[in-house]
Amino acid sequence: MSALSRRALLLAGLGATGALVVGWSVLPQRSRLGSPRTMFRTEGDVALNGWIKIGADGSIILAMPRSEMGQGVHTALPMLAAEELDVPLSRVRIEQAGADAIYGNVAMQLSALPFHPLESAGEQKPLKIRAGEWMVGKIARELGINATGGSSTVADAWDVVRLAAATARASLLGAASLQWKLPVAEMSVANGVISHPSGKSAPYGDFARYAAATPPGTVRLKARKDWKLIGQPAARLDVPAKVNGTAQFGLDVRLPGLLYAVVRMCPMLGGSPGAIQPNAALAMPGVMRLVRLPAYAGATAGFAVVGKTTWHARQGAQAVEVQWQQRPRGPLDTQRIEAALEDALRTASGTTFFEKGSVAAAQAQAVRTVEARYSAPYLAHATMEPMNCTARVQGGKVEVWVPTQVPQMARAIAAQVAGVDVQDVTLHVTLLGGGFGRRLEVDCVAQAVRVAMDCAGAPVQLSWSREEDTMHDFYRPMHVAMLRASMDAQGNVTSLHIKSAGDAITPRWMGRNLPGLAGPVDMADKTTAEGLFDRPYGIPHQHMEHVATRMGVPVGFWRSVGHSHNAFFTESFVDELAAALQLDPLDLRRKLLEAAPRYLAVLNMAADKAGWGRPVPPGRALGIALHESFGSIVAQVAEVSLRNGSPKVHRVVCAIDCGTVVNPTIVAQQMEGAVVFALTAALHGRIDIQDGVVQQSNFPLYPMVQLADAPVVQTWLVPSQRAPGGVGEPGVPPLAPAVANALYVLTGRRARTLPLTV
Repeated sequence: MSALSRRALLLAGLGATGALVVGWSVLPQRSRLGSPRTMFRTEGDVALNGWIKIGADGSIILAMPRSEMGQGVHTALPMLAAEELDVPLSRVRIEQAGADAIYGNVAMQLSALPFHPLESAGEQKPLKIRAGEWMVGKIARELGINATGGSSTVADAWDVVRLAAATARASLLGAASLQWKLPVAEMSVANGVISHPSGKSAPYGDFARYAAATPPGTVRLKARKDWKLIGQPAARLDVPAKVNGTAQFGLDVRLPGLLYAVVRMCPMLGGSPGAIQPNAALAMPGVMRLVRLPAYAGATAGFAVVGKTTWHARQGAQAVEVQWQQRPRGPLDTQRIEAALEDALRTASGTTFFEKGSVAAAQAQAVRTVEARYSAPYLAHATMEPMNCTARVQGGKVEVWVPTQVPQMARAIAAQVAGVDVQDVTLHVTLLGGGFGRRLEVDCVAQAVRVAMDCAGAPVQLSWSREEDTMHDFYRPMHVAMLRASMDAQGNVTSLHIKSAGDAITPRWMGRNLPGLAGPVDMADKTTAEGLFDRPYGIPHQHMEHVATRMGVPVGFWRSVGHSHNAFFTESFVDELAAALQLDPLDLRRKLLEAAPRYLAVLNMAADKAGWGRPVPPGRALGIALHESFGSIVAQVAEVSLRNGSPKVHRVVCAIDCGTVVNPTIVAQQMEGAVVFALTAALHGRIDIQDGVVQQSNFPLYPMVQLADAPVVQTWLVPSQRAPGGVGEPGVPPLAPAVANALYVLTGRRARTLPLTV
């Protein structure tokens, strides 16, 4: 893929006052097509707009603004282009997009709007945010950041990539019409070849240069009935290179004269190194230098040791004698944090994200009230590929190779650390060995550039050990919640009140990752509370509020973000209500979804395919959960037993309505991956902090679900003609409550705290 350089960085328009340059979210899709000048120039290639080029070999080259971290977008987006251009998928290749504003992820930034949905109405109601928060909302709406996250890639590309390809196709047909002096209406395209009934035919490549100067005329997207690729299974384009070893992840980068650096950060979160004695380390063979590292982009301060190999650097780093210092405010401790969250839940007023009817009046008339307190711990990302970045600083120029979800921000922090203009930074995005939100951070990039500045122009590959990666993450926040529901004499659920407390995510992320954003960020954090207020159940009186805390632990976006824990709270509580009403959990959900047919269809499909209501093998039980996130609805049924006193999940049946399906195979793969990811968190995941030190370090203390314990995952797609929703994250939220609800059937005890224990 080509390098990201010589493009106007959108963040450059964000100064100390927060002034912004342009807002793509308010412009039509045609405005995002760009011009041929937007794409990188390569000998023999002809760009037709900002997204599509025709290669010298007649192939189609698609600008790729999103990172591939296993979710399949480097296949899904080429499928959109291939469909509209009528070429085989194998003829489409990708090229890293530049930093032009047309590549900003509009779908992702719209999902961060400070609005919340009204139940079943599809309307949007603004939150009451303080005047000081208005600028933050403006940033979320208008800053066209090129980022991969929020399960938004296909949703964002759905219109613009198809339109770009259809526009290119129209220009190519127009060029053929002018050359052959024949009507466009009489021409057809198949496999990238333009044909006419007269017998004339030629491949796209013959018309590319003419097409670049030919207005496209009328552009029409293909009708759904004419699709040949979209909706059909297709082999992923990135798999062959990953199988034969030619795929390049961040740790695969090899450059002439490459040096290797290993970080060692203060073990106490927020702490710093005091006196450092490097002599013993520097005397070791293969160890070259030590570089101090400040608290870049939210990282804990420490140092890096540079060596001839990673092994030399790691041995040197361990040999350094250092006096570590606690943070000035004292050590962090998860037990004290949980107590503080409980206090906030009891005493602090929160931001109201949703209100309907009068909960107080309904509770006053209730014949029964059910109340429960839930909690979820801090969680690490534990990506397969630990944090790493390769950098070279030479002659006032910076070049960076990094697996990142935010190339613009990575480029910006590199420029900031090196003290150069952003135009002097060239950035290459490699494949990502897992992201899950961790690679929305740029701390490792800043560290690598700082070390490279001390290495006289030599490239340096900086990497974190698994221990550093686990102990210095930006964690999913710890959360607590209180849920209270009332019932009337007829057994109807009349009110639902939810109050939660936990650290806000988006403000902390913005504060450390947006250069030029002056002062602390204070805003109503939708991402922390999502999954509490956007419930589909028809309960007449509802109130949802969240207390945003700031406990000092570095927190960030974790796969499915607030939905990941809030779905556990809410869907477990629905089962509690069913038990109180002596109803089957499926029957109660069906009753509450009478006015929400889309949700009901997903629920019914999962229940039917799982055999709900039919006998299960002895010693097993079924649990069910339903949740919407990132534009998709997922219901899951977990089949669970107890093995040696621990939960064993045998099978998970998933039903998903993710709108129009581009590639059903990828959807199934993502559901499988989400289930295993979520099951790891549900059964094992927790981060504990004592005296400021994270107690989990490597997989023996932060275990993953292994192959022998992975369940069979069956995925069923609910037909839909809606635009695509997300897929990478929506499979995570329902898993924990589905398993917890099955455990209740087995044990008669309600699990209200993660990870699940019996």
